[in-house]
Amino acid sequence: MSEPLFTTGAEAKERLDRLAAETRAKAERYQAMQAKAGQVSVTEKGKDDVVTVTIDSAGNVTDLRITDAVKDMTGEQVANAVLTTLRRAQSRLPERLSEVMAETIGDDQRTIDAVVANYRAKFPAPKDPDAEPTTPDTGDWDERPLLTEE
Repeated sequence: MSEPLFTTGAEAKERLDRLAAETRAKAERYQAMQAKAGQVSVTEKGKDDVVTVTIDSAGNVTDLRITDAVKDMTGEQVANAVLTTLRRAQSRLPERLSEVMAETIGDDQRTIDAVVANYRAKFPAPKDPDAEPTTPDTGDWDERPLLTEE
């Protein structure tokens, strides 16, 4: 047979008090983590510092700065610069949140891993802009344009 968990009422009360204190301390750490995580922001500068994007902990843009150097760029280049810089900022969020969580709830690695994995899935690392360009989709399976001039 197994032994009883408590031999006296005093031991039971002491153990319950200790569990309650541990639970309160854990709740306080999670509240601190939530508050600190809510204050996380990431700022990323684009190529040649033409674009600077700041995002909050949810990945939303909180500041966007574009220099006058865009005068020498096409609209498409400006849009690409903004989106590339935004995606790079967002892809840094998981690491920043991991740091904040480690500081506040470092003993709960499962929670940290789950939150970071969720953010990595939501904000993956952007594709390398210097990678070989892909062939544009022509809409035809044999790689020929749909409309041709004769």
